[in-house]
Amino acid sequence: MKVSEILSKEFIIAELTSTDKESAINELIDLFNNDPRVDDIEKVRQAVLDREKIMSTGVGKGFAIPHGKTDSVKEIIAAFGRKKDGIEYDALDGNPVNLIFLLVGRDTMISAHIKLLSRVSRMMNKDDFRLRLLNAETSDEIMNVFLEEEKSYLEI
Repeated sequence: MKVSEILSKEFIIAELTSTDKESAINELIDLFNNDPRVDDIEKVRQAVLDREKIMSTGVGKGFAIPHGKTDSVKEIIAAFGRKKDGIEYDALDGNPVNLIFLLVGRDTMISAHIKLLSRVSRMMNKDDFRLRLLNAETSDEIMNVFLEEEKSYLEI
């Protein structure tokens, strides 16, 4: 499964309005209000925030991958947000986060969930990829950055 198969421009925020970690996560989750793939948005929110309490998903280099698993989604869903000025996120390297990739999967889809987390992490670890995301102006441009980057990856 490719990131571009679960992420679409409707679930990309080119500039988050949030100024803190929890608000940013909630801003991304709120994109799924009234989404037919989500049975209970509050259970999605709880799964992601509960996971965040275990250990920060701010992995360093200015990006975070908040994620969770719940049976309140019918399939794996994803959203992406960017904050050019950065958000204090309690990241592992202590630096603010500019790029946030939200991933929520079903409890029963553990393998696909882990593979997607791994792929997003590999992509985000590339300096030039992060820079292209930061320089993209619109949700369409951000989506194109993901599509272009994934062309260099083998199918998982």
